[in-house]
Amino acid sequence: MSTDAVADAPIAVPDAALENLRRRLAATRWPDRETVDDWSQGAPLDRVRALCDHWLHRYDWRRCEAMLNDWHPQATTIDGLEVSFFHVRSADPGALPLLMTHGWPGSVVEFNRVVGPLTDPAAHGGDAADAFHLVLPNLPGYGLSAKPTEPGWTVDRIASAWAALMPRLGYDRWVAQGGDWGATVTGRIAAAAAPGCVAVHLNTVNVASDPADADDDSPGARRARAAGKAYAAHEIGYAKQQATRPQTLAYALADSPVGQAAWIYEKLKGWMNSAQEPEAVFGFDAMLDNITLYWLGNAGGSSARLYWESLDQASLTKPITIPVAVSLFPHDVTYAPRHWAERLMRDIVSWNEVEAGGHLAAFEQPEIFTREVRAAFRGLHDVAVAG
Repeated sequence: MSTDAVADAPIAVPDAALENLRRRLAATRWPDRETVDDWSQGAPLDRVRALCDHWLHRYDWRRCEAMLNDWHPQATTIDGLEVSFFHVRSADPGALPLLMTHGWPGSVVEFNRVVGPLTDPAAHGGDAADAFHLVLPNLPGYGLSAKPTEPGWTVDRIASAWAALMPRLGYDRWVAQGGDWGATVTGRIAAAAAPGCVAVHLNTVNVASDPADADDDSPGARRARAAGKAYAAHEIGYAKQQATRPQTLAYALADSPVGQAAWIYEKLKGWMNSAQEPEAVFGFDAMLDNITLYWLGNAGGSSARLYWESLDQASLTKPITIPVAVSLFPHDVTYAPRHWAERLMRDIVSWNEVEAGGHLAAFEQPEIFTREVRAAFRGLHDVAVAG
């Protein structure tokens, strides 16, 4: 096989791995209950027990596995690492190639309710002219993807790998989308003017601070500072742990499925519309699809290492000259006003602050996310695609 070959990579988790998961869940030693009646000390005991009871007794991994295999999983080696991805082609040969990158604590599963509407819009109440071919890579060390065995897989290196992946699939001109780490990687692709990438869409915007920002008293600047203060006070602990001691954390996440579940479940609650509960928004099965990908891939520690590699590189620092569309969701954990973003984004074609949703936009608000992605790239569907 040549070094740039692309191969099918169907997912088939051994039965023994699923039985091991069930044994571990059944043998869990539970902690004491929290001493408060809310989430301020973390995920409440009764909520985590309910989630894991569903995991043990009612959850069906094979359903999720079948969905992922329907998305045409493939793999190729780039820069010495096997890159795994899903290649979901539209039936429309003229569809626009779209690279979408997930973040943490998400995975490709967070796109489960937008794959259909984006690849086959006519079947989901949309305009057939808005069809996309989707390329959904797994971040290195996430889910069932390959894990780097040496340091150096930063967001810049990932962006370079993704830019190499698209022409390898036959796409000469394409667009990209991302939130969370996916937004950072997508921003790096845009700033590097990766050959073939003609526009990007972001649902997370982090821009490097400027000394003048401290004196900016605009409503947007005040909101940005308030969001940053709240994040630093109540949310940043996970990032500091993953950025400083990911290996120490890895022992607990590798050994305890309940620990892995709680680590992700608490963030699903904290980073969504705060007036609702995660079970009502995502459902047990969708949350567990995401959590089970982490568990089966033993990816708790390897995913955390991206923070060790790149937390200090999460903000945009270099100019972007290609078109950028931005959709900001009101319950996200960070915020940046447009005039801060304009310091680096030289061609903002749309900036939309939408009506609902949080950090995992596609997962929580698939209809709004789909609408925003379609609008961001409308008019670019005349690009050449692979035959």
